[in-house]
Amino acid sequence: MTGLRYVYAVCRPFGAALQAQLPGVAGAPPRLLTHHGLVAVVSHVPEADFSEEALRAHLEDIDWLAGTARAHQQVVDALTAVTTPLPLRLATVFRDDSAVRVMMERREEDFLRGLDRLAGRVEWGVKVYVDVPEEPAEPEEPAARPASGRDYLRRRRRETRAHEDLWSRAEEFATGLHASLSARADDARLHAPQNPALSGAAGRNVLNAAYLVRRDASEEFVERVDRTKDDVPGLRVELTGPWAAYSFAGEGTAEPESGGNAGERT
Repeated sequence: MTGLRYVYAVCRPFGAALQAQLPGVAGAPPRLLTHHGLVAVVSHVPEADFSEEALRAHLEDIDWLAGTARAHQQVVDALTAVTTPLPLRLATVFRDDSAVRVMMERREEDFLRGLDRLAGRVEWGVKVYVDVPEEPAEPEEPAARPASGRDYLRRRRRETRAHEDLWSRAEEFATGLHASLSARADDARLHAPQNPALSGAAGRNVLNAAYLVRRDASEEFVERVDRTKDDVPGLRVELTGPWAAYSFAGEGTAEPESGGNAGERT
C-alpha cells in the first residue's frame, strides 16, 4: 500500500490483540511494525494530507485537527488497554517502513528507558475550577438603589472581599490537593491553566495537573480525588483518565517527520 507512515506510539512486543476493526487516522487500521525489541504502531496515510506542506495548511483547519486527534487518541487508548505505550506526538509521519525502523534504532535507548519508567502506570488528569466570574458583576437592574454613593462603595467592597476570599481559598485548596495527589503518584506535571474560551469549560481553571500512577494504586488515587469534590463551595474538581502517559513520555517522544524529507533526517 502506498502512502506515508503515521506513527501513534512505540511499545514492547505484546501478545494481546487490538480491538477488531479499529479505525486509525484517515480511516486506515493500525498495524504493528517490529524492530529489535520494539514495536511501532503505524498506519498508512495519504501524502496529499500529511506531507509537510499539507500539514502546515491543516494547522489552520480546526475540524481536521480535531478529527485527527480523536482518531490518534482512539488508537492509543486501545493500546493502553493491552500494554504500556509510549505515545508519540500528533502527526508524527515518516516516508516508509524503513524510515520508521531507522528512527526506532536511532532512539532505541530513549524508548526503552521511557518504557521502563512508564511500565504498569497510567496518567490521570485533575482540574480545579472556580465557578464564579473573575470580577464581581454589576447588576443590570439592582433591586434597590443604594441610598448614597458611600453605600454603593461599601456594597462593592463587600462583593470584592467575598470574591478575593474565594480566590484565596481556591489557591490554598489547589495547592494542597496537588501536594496530596503528588505524594500518591510516581510523578506529576503542572500544566498551564486552560483558557475557557478555548476549552469551553465553565469557570476559571486554577489547577491543571497530570499524575503518573501505578495501575494497582489507581483505585486509591481516584477515591482520594472523589473525597475532595465537595470540600470548598464554589470550586469544581474534575478527574479524567486513565490515559496513556502523554505528559510523562519525555525524551522518548520522537520528533515528527513528514513528507519528502521523512526518512532523510534520520
